[in-house]
Amino acid sequence: MVYQAGRVQPVLHLDANGWVREARQIPSPNCDAREGGAAELLVIHNISLPPYRYGGQAVSQLFTNTLDPAEDPFFASIQHLRVSAHFFIRRSGQLLQFVSVHQRAWHAGVSSWRGRERCNDFSVGIELEGCDFEPFADAQYQMLLALLRELRSQLPLRGMTGHEDIAPGRKTDPGPYFDWARVRREIDLPA
Repeated sequence: MVYQAGRVQPVLHLDANGWVREARQIPSPNCDAREGGAAELLVIHNISLPPYRYGGQAVSQLFTNTLDPAEDPFFASIQHLRVSAHFFIRRSGQLLQFVSVHQRAWHAGVSSWRGRERCNDFSVGIELEGCDFEPFADAQYQMLLALLRELRSQLPLRGMTGHEDIAPGRKTDPGPYFDWARVRREIDLPA
């Protein structure tokens, strides 16, 4: 689904298996069983591959272990990574899903939230196509808000935070251009 400005905000549906029906589904092998019950935390990230370039298939390839190291010098430095996120929202507003929300995606790494370690165990990771140095697109916020509404209605969520907040000093995303005030006006979850 691609959200286009001026159109009605998307409505999403999470099925019993933890997949959003309207998302483009690209299953990632970089996941495993979620320990400790359902997701309680939403973690917002940003990603662009190569850095600061948008479009293309590199993020999907990274999350499915099919990134070609010969395609870009940066890819050679990250091809060994085994990472994923539950969701990826392109600048156009297109929603991609790589991991069921009932499984553990490998997005947070070494992390802690409210004194609880290993955030992958109890979180949903949402990547926005972007970087720390420019604003995100309106279509991304529209899709993100639709996704957050649906996840909030289906999961026992207790918080929403940035990768930078659960891995301070190690991560900087989603960065200073992410509009937390806009998101929190509509989705009232504490940091």
